[in-house]
Amino acid sequence: MACWLYEGMLLFGVVFIAGYLFGTLSQTHHAMQNRWGLQAFIFLVFGIYFTWFWHKGQTLAMKTWHILITQANGEVPTQKQALIRYVSSWIWFLPPLILSWFFHMNAILLSVSVIGWVVLWALLSRLHPTQQFWHDRWAGTQLIHQTIPKSHVESIKEIDEA
Repeated sequence: MACWLYEGMLLFGVVFIAGYLFGTLSQTHHAMQNRWGLQAFIFLVFGIYFTWFWHKGQTLAMKTWHILITQANGEVPTQKQALIRYVSSWIWFLPPLILSWFFHMNAILLSVSVIGWVVLWALLSRLHPTQQFWHDRWAGTQLIHQTIPKSHVESIKEIDEA
């Protein structure tokens, strides 16, 4: 979950640049103007971001936390698997967002329902035989902790001691 928070900070910059680009290209002058178009554009930009980095094995936040995404055989995911993982990972947010649309929830109720659903969905990963998230199962991927080579750790200690 700490990786999520760091990813969110990185995505803030991605959203800022994408929003600026969309607003400039579409000549949007008001935040509510072209809202659906902006949301679709951000969804596409996120898809490109995650699919690109997951196909390489890690996003920038995952590198920091030494988390690697692989196929079951240990190889990096294919583009198709990364795309399936991206689309299916929206299960983290989609159910409460759909409910809020139907029931016109206020911001507080929406926040509580999103947080509650995220916690429930995270706990449901404990029901998976290898305790992976279900969208990883559906995409044929898995998250593993990437260990740092001992030689790298020793060289860092030598630098710190100097």
